[in-house]
Amino acid sequence: MKKVAFYTLGCKLNYSETSTISRMFENKGYQKVEFDQTPDIFIINTCSVTENADKKCKKIVKEAKKISPNSYVTIIGCYAQLKPQEIATIKGVDAVLGAAEKFRLIELLDGFAKEQEAKVLASEIQEATVFNNAFSINDRTRTFLKVQDGCNYGCAFCTIPLARGKSRSDSIANILDSAREIAASDVKEVVLTGVNIGDFGIQDGKRKERFADLVTALDEIEGINRFRISSIEPNLLTNETIEFVSRSKRFVPHFHIPLQSGSNTMLRAMGRRYLRELYEDRVSKIKTLMPHCCIGVDVIVGFPGETEELFLETYNFLNELPISYLHVFTYSERANTRATEMGGVVPMKVRNERSKMLRILSEKKRRQFYQENLGKTYTVLFEEDVEEGKMHGFTENYIRVSAKYDPMLINETKLVQLVEINEKGSVDIEEPEIVYEKH
Repeated sequence: MKKVAFYTLGCKLNYSETSTISRMFENKGYQKVEFDQTPDIFIINTCSVTENADKKCKKIVKEAKKISPNSYVTIIGCYAQLKPQEIATIKGVDAVLGAAEKFRLIELLDGFAKEQEAKVLASEIQEATVFNNAFSINDRTRTFLKVQDGCNYGCAFCTIPLARGKSRSDSIANILDSAREIAASDVKEVVLTGVNIGDFGIQDGKRKERFADLVTALDEIEGINRFRISSIEPNLLTNETIEFVSRSKRFVPHFHIPLQSGSNTMLRAMGRRYLRELYEDRVSKIKTLMPHCCIGVDVIVGFPGETEELFLETYNFLNELPISYLHVFTYSERANTRATEMGGVVPMKVRNERSKMLRILSEKKRRQFYQENLGKTYTVLFEEDVEEGKMHGFTENYIRVSAKYDPMLINETKLVQLVEINEKGSVDIEEPEIVYEKH
């Protein structure tokens, strides 16, 4: 029985796909092992969004060969689609598979026999038209369920359409089947994931279903306590969806909504499909219906043309919005994107200074959000995440909670009262006997 190990870089979508591919191997009789358990085969799922994708890829390949010198190393994922020939020259790589090939790798790399040169199986991205169902399971407390892939948007900074192809989705019927399978495995929380999930519903190039109908259908699935929407574009987050979540049985009050810039000048330059006024309207709508709702924001700093004045527009806009935390991305150049041809390049030192300012703002926002919720009672899903005798979990509205370690609590939901913010930045709870939530 050959041993296979997996390593995943990047987003929740990559994790869902790695987990599904690993189950394909197990179904074919391979033994899934940890990275350091001398595997015969390594599958490395790469990302192109993070900086230095090439360096990260090389480092992991080097580690793999150190652990298991005669192993077969396969690279898949976004970086593999964008730079297959480049990756094939990395010492130790045996195969590189593109977006259209990665789910067929067991069949395409028949037996994983080593050859003189690395095998490159990466079609043009136009060939990636099939939706491959995927979800993570048995890897952690929550499951990532892929409902959509690819993107039809053309943001000036982004390579994802080049790495994943056009927008396409699973059917609601198939997703419900996956959700029932997940429910049977005692998973308590499912995170819906995709590249542009608000664009859900395109099958065979035609729009057949809607995201609002998907969440309505999933809300009826028994056996799953919580559904969380991973990230959704502001122009695709409809009043219908917000209103549904506000009265839903299972969808939690947490939205992650990419902004990228609080300046309309920058939003136009980036090729985004909305202006700051729409974003402000979405946040206002959410907070009116769900004052306790957590709102996360993606923001890019240092995009070409971002002057100090335009950056401060973003800073002030975010400072005034009732949001809960930021994911701050320092702009980095990506080949084959429009942004690389734009003038007004921001020096890296300035980009880093602006990122630091926004990260400090994020901490301030998070603390303020936590503070507003102290004294309230929420349900916490506890995870196998233990530090110094404390375990952690998240409330429905994504507040990180600390509690005294109790192995009986792992993957359990409990009603708790939030007491105070501790020195680590998470929230301590009332420790006396607490009533279990009914399932």
